[in-house]
Amino acid sequence: MTPAMKSLARYVEDRELSVGELASMAAMDEKLLKAIISGNFTPSPTHRQRLAAALGISMEEVSWEHAVPVHHLRGNGPQCGRST
Repeated sequence: MTPAMKSLARYVEDRELSVGELASMAAMDEKLLKAIISGNFTPSPTHRQRLAAALGISMEEVSWEHAVPVHHLRGNGPQCGRST
């Protein structure tokens, strides 16, 4: 039986941890952890391992999805003076 996946934010909330506590447990920067929890940053495999180990769970038990939609932009941007 596969355990249900929960978001990292849900694990933090369920365990009544502060971001600072989890950052310390996982040896991560608090600013980076906030971005991961809010879904604004997709963690690397190393970050995932650290966070899962700090929570005492496997990496497969956490939903690591991006919460903020990624917009694919076309063009060179304003620095080139024109877009394509």
